[in-house]
Amino acid sequence: MAGVLASVDSRTQLVGENRLELLMFRLLTGQLFAINVFKIQEVMRLPALSNLPHHHPYVVGVTHLRGQTVTVINLSQAIGMPALQPTEESNLIVTEYNNSVQAFLVGGVDRIINMNRDEIMPPPRTTGRSHYLTAITRVEEKIVEIIDVEKVLAEISPYLISIDTENLDEQIRQAASRMEVLMVDDSSTARAQVKETLGHLGITIHEASDGREGLEKLRAMADAGEDVPNKLLMLITDAEMPEMDGYRLTREIREDPRLKDLFITLHTSLSGSFNKAMVQKVGCDDFLSKFQPKQLFDLVVRRIAEVEGLEVPEETI
Repeated sequence: MAGVLASVDSRTQLVGENRLELLMFRLLTGQLFAINVFKIQEVMRLPALSNLPHHHPYVVGVTHLRGQTVTVINLSQAIGMPALQPTEESNLIVTEYNNSVQAFLVGGVDRIINMNRDEIMPPPRTTGRSHYLTAITRVEEKIVEIIDVEKVLAEISPYLISIDTENLDEQIRQAASRMEVLMVDDSSTARAQVKETLGHLGITIHEASDGREGLEKLRAMADAGEDVPNKLLMLITDAEMPEMDGYRLTREIREDPRLKDLFITLHTSLSGSFNKAMVQKVGCDDFLSKFQPKQLFDLVVRRIAEVEGLEVPEETI
């Protein structure tokens, strides 16, 4: 399992095909959980851990991997279950989100599966852990719960949204109040961050929780006779979502004459090198790492200035 993370070239082969790979594992019981393989660097047996003073209750310590200090999070505890006690059978899943490396303490690791996103469904409202799930699927008649890692990390290390709009050009401010954006993301945490950030501009935000829903909203606008590329300042889409991912969503938009000129920003926690390859392959206009509110704000301000033919004051970017 140590080589679970494939190269950028091999990973791009799945892009636009509406498929994904999941690593399945267990925590306290026989229930299967999963994380997207794209976010995983490696899987390893639990190494020696060092104590971290004044740590978050869900952090069990730190370990040192190839010269880097990595925080280890008790994933069971972080999603509202009893804490998993480390044993010789425990494993670490080392992940990278938004250029930050962290590890999750888990129990037994099952295997990697390759699935079509049509097989990935939103979690039912009755699921007790739905607060921490982005989706569920079924493998060999067993339910697999896909964890919203972004929500887990945001609760352990909350992001701060502090945007200074004092020097924002008044023409941009007025233009922004007339703008509309479609935000597509299966993580309620990510959607809330975008809404709060762009709230400083007064932009109207439309939401969808996966690519299929987002595409349906866009097509409904076009069916109603609206000029979607002019109606929407941009589409901000996550990459990894159930039912239809952001890459397939982008491909579908580019193939629809009514939508093809829509400005699309890939908003993702995947690594920068991977995103650059994806932007080129599927035809996005830009990409941005998640939970970077200042960079998101600046990107939207630049886009407004471009659409309105305005100059962006240097202090706003």
